[in-house]
Amino acid sequence: MKRTEIEKKLKKELDKERFTHTLGVMYTAAALAMAYHADLEQAMYAGLLHDCAKCVSNRDKFKLCKKYDIPISPSEERSPFLLHAKLGALFAQKYYETEDADILHAIQVHTTGAPEMNMLDKIIYIADYIEPNRDKAPHLEEVRKMAFEDLDRTMLKILSDTLDYLKRKGGELDPMTIEAYQYFKNQAKQEDI
Repeated sequence: MKRTEIEKKLKKELDKERFTHTLGVMYTAAALAMAYHADLEQAMYAGLLHDCAKCVSNRDKFKLCKKYDIPISPSEERSPFLLHAKLGALFAQKYYETEDADILHAIQVHTTGAPEMNMLDKIIYIADYIEPNRDKAPHLEEVRKMAFEDLDRTMLKILSDTLDYLKRKGGELDPMTIEAYQYFKNQAKQEDI
């Protein structure tokens, strides 16, 4: 499916704010892809589709996961909004004709992160955090600058800030986010040796 067709379809499926965010992520992902010599088309498609299941109700998220045998972790059971990433990968394939495994994986891990993320995974995760319509994240200006200097250190900073925020707020700490944080923390230590 062409990107313009996907945009038209998403404009109908997503609320106005989410659609604006989606375009912001797509263009930010494109900028990061150009900066790091990554595949521009992959970045734009993954950015465009990353939240394609975001506006599905929590009840329907559970139903769809059950229907398509998508495993639900205890953390996702308690925080069903996290399921939009796994469902997004399914929707991208089923409804938006995306077969590229890298794009599907980037969509799947864009919310929690994961150990050993590839470049596209990191680009989408970071673009989702720094896109121009975001204004509430801590250290946002620093993170935006860092994003164009070092993807791994940016991942570590975002994951650290996210975990700090969730701890302060009393929010659900997803084990995958903790694993991703530990992975990037270990990578940074190895680089500093």
